[in-house]
Amino acid sequence: MERYTKEQAILLLQEKACQLAEDGEQRFPKRSDFSDDEVNAIKAFLGPWPRALETAGLKEKRGTDRLEKNREKRIAAKRRRREAEKAKKNQKEKEKV
Repeated sequence: MERYTKEQAILLLQEKACQLAEDGEQRFPKRSDFSDDEVNAIKAFLGPWPRALETAGLKEKRGTDRLEKNREKRIAAKRRRREAEKAKKNQKEKEKV
């Protein structure tokens, strides 16, 4: 079993991507393209497979768009919750009168 570093794990992915491009394949490297030791090293140093591809610079990061959309959803949900509480409070005040 060979010992790997983070840089070697990144190089494994990048070299495989170059090799696939030279062979005319238009795809990202898959786990099945590597030995078990290589896959374990990649996952250990770079995380889950999609994140490993992002870290190696092969795939565009998707986090910023997702973070912004989730932020907007949280703000909208908070606004709806406040409006519902305000309506409920107004309803109780009307019932008291």
